[in-house]
Amino acid sequence: MKGRKIRENVYLLGAIDWNRRLFDALMPLPDGTSYNAYLVQGSQKTALIDTVDPTKWEVLQHQLEGVAKIDHIVIQHMEQDHSGSLPFVLQRYPQATVVTNPRCKGMLIDHLHIAEDRFITVEDGAKLQLGNKTLTFVYTPWVHLPETMSTWLEEDRVLFSCDFFASHLATSDVWANETTTYEPAKRYYAEIMMPFASVIVKNLAKLKPYPVEAICPSHGPLYRRPAFILEAYNEWATGEPKNMVCLPYVSMHGSTELLVHQLTASLVEQGVAVQQFDLAVAELGQLALSLVDAATIVIGTPTVHAGPHPSVVSAAFIANALKPKAKYATVIGSFGWGSKTVEKLVAMLDQLKVELLDPVMCKGQPRAADYAALAQLANTIAAKHAALASRDP
Repeated sequence: MKGRKIRENVYLLGAIDWNRRLFDALMPLPDGTSYNAYLVQGSQKTALIDTVDPTKWEVLQHQLEGVAKIDHIVIQHMEQDHSGSLPFVLQRYPQATVVTNPRCKGMLIDHLHIAEDRFITVEDGAKLQLGNKTLTFVYTPWVHLPETMSTWLEEDRVLFSCDFFASHLATSDVWANETTTYEPAKRYYAEIMMPFASVIVKNLAKLKPYPVEAICPSHGPLYRRPAFILEAYNEWATGEPKNMVCLPYVSMHGSTELLVHQLTASLVEQGVAVQQFDLAVAELGQLALSLVDAATIVIGTPTVHAGPHPSVVSAAFIANALKPKAKYATVIGSFGWGSKTVEKLVAMLDQLKVELLDPVMCKGQPRAADYAALAQLANTIAAKHAALASRDP
């Protein structure tokens, strides 16, 4: 696929990875992804903004046929889905300089062994003149690594936002269909950006002075209506959690599943939405999506060697790392002769700013007293959610 024009002498390059199904050996990609690069041709100089994953270098190489000269290669973020083809581009354009910030420079030297004399480092707010086009570099750290920056194309009012506002979505469309892009963009936020919500709020404020008319991220389609994704990010990062329980669980012999189903029924009767995830088959991205909105996290687990099931351990680790804005958490489950499950899981959730509700752990199959405790837990959750809603302006 050839480069596609988005403004006069500004082109979307890069590769669509239709078949990739796992990112960083961790995140499922049900919709594939893309690696976006951008060519900006000024009246005097030409800049390439980011490259592509090295597995897709041949695609970018084909797109660069006919581009006789590149003066600057702007690298906004060092991870190799952005920078991995940089050595190939430098070989093709030996006079080109690599433009990045000092922190990213060090990372590129470490990871790609780029010679130090190939770099120009820029500070926050620095400008690069291409003739009739001006690039301004805007530091946007921790979206999602500390060296990440964005690039503002002044004359065309275009923001190249790197991973900020991205989506893992393979599509032939240049511009986002807001209906079909919303969930992949939210999923991207959930899996990658959510731990940095407080920094995202600061970066959103930092972008307000720029009269952005198009946002061009590093993955997925572009936004011709920036308000769509800006408002979504503001809601995901700052909005109050919803009247919803995220309930990841594993059941080995059915006892925990009985508890899960009973608690779900009790919550639904009181108007609380529940999203269940059987971790034996559930997909990580769906769990992360649920964590964006859930006011309460309930973890269901049997006991394995006096502790939680390994799949639950993994889910708890992910929830703790993502730092969702949930307000409450608890544990339900079962054991045979003894258990340290609750203590171990609570210790794993140390980064969550949640109130811990009374757990319900039954010995063997649940009895009437266990079901009564679940009913009380449902009452507590419903009351706390109602109190949250009453505070919501």
